[in-house]
Amino acid sequence: QVQLVESGGGLVQAGGSLRLSCAASGRAFNTYIMAWFRQAPGKEREFVAHINWSGSNTVYADSVKGRFTISRDNAKNTVYLQMNSLKPDDTAIYYCGGANRAPYKSRGVYDYWGQGTQVTVSS
Repeated sequence: QVQLVESGGGLVQAGGSLRLSCAASGRAFNTYIMAWFRQAPGKEREFVAHINWSGSNTVYADSVKGRFTISRDNAKNTVYLQMNSLKPDDTAIYYCGGANRAPYKSRGVYDYWGQGTQVTVSS
């Protein structure tokens, strides 16, 4: 079992930055692909970014490419999402997830989810 707890959300003006954290507890964290998804009101949960076990490979949704950076620190069992140049369209609840099978852009393969953290970007 892996337990995930997100933090770092908040209210920020357009153009600002936030750094989200996802702290994991439980076994074998460093063997999982970790990802960030987000869900806006009335919309489905969508893929944002994922990172492999070593941190050497990252994949991003087109909507955040060049603005967001996913990273992980296996010694701290933590995954991060640095969000820069935020836009009102980035407003959503952000969730981290853990998976060990593909396809990693699909929310259906994620076995573990955190409770989410709210990000609100004002215009």
